[in-house]
Amino acid sequence: MAGLAGSGSNPDVELLYDINGLAKDAPSWFDRVMEYVGEYGLLLGMVLLVVWCWWSVRRRGDEDAASSVAALVWAPLAAGIAVLVNVPIRGFVERPRPFNDHQGLEVLVSGKTDYSFVSDHATITMAMGVALFVANRKFGLVGLTLALLEGFCRVYMGVHYPTDVVGGFALGTAVALLLSPLAMALLTPLMRAVERSPRGGWLIKARGRSRAGGQEALIPGARKETAGAEDRDLAA
Repeated sequence: MAGLAGSGSNPDVELLYDINGLAKDAPSWFDRVMEYVGEYGLLLGMVLLVVWCWWSVRRRGDEDAASSVAALVWAPLAAGIAVLVNVPIRGFVERPRPFNDHQGLEVLVSGKTDYSFVSDHATITMAMGVALFVANRKFGLVGLTLALLEGFCRVYMGVHYPTDVVGGFALGTAVALLLSPLAMALLTPLMRAVERSPRGGWLIKARGRSRAGGQEALIPGARKETAGAEDRDLAA
């Protein structure tokens, strides 16, 4: 199973060289930026995006804010579960990193000794992006864009094949969507209990905030007559 891309005639390898070749032509400072962005920056950006979405839900203080927060809590949990699922997948496939089998790659990150398929970074960002999209379209579209950029960066850095990234996207999406109903069934009552708590209620609703009219709601199946179709909630 290790030889998923064994020759230069393989489209997977050709695309790897095409994308990674951009790193050779780019200035060294740009490669350093891509190294940081691909290794840490986009992961941090995804976390901050989820926090930003939670803050907006909390400040708005809708009636079903608990359901909204539950959907947001699912985003990092989905990413964590997806990475755990990836552990046996990596051990079964045992695909070496591309720089171990192919010469002439511009590798921007050293010390990668684990297997290549599937990409953890792609899995994490896509799981969070999909879960965030289920909770909120606008924030979710930004999250999906960050996930796609993360996948590009991993190939650009020379540490993953394109199919490693595609596999990560598929795994993250599957976990976020398939386990979402169960996650919401468990997390929503928990968030409602937190909302009723005198000390933890501020995590769900800001104190003294009334429900704002005409804004999109982050609740399962919610619709607003004053909002356009693009602002309807998709939380599940």
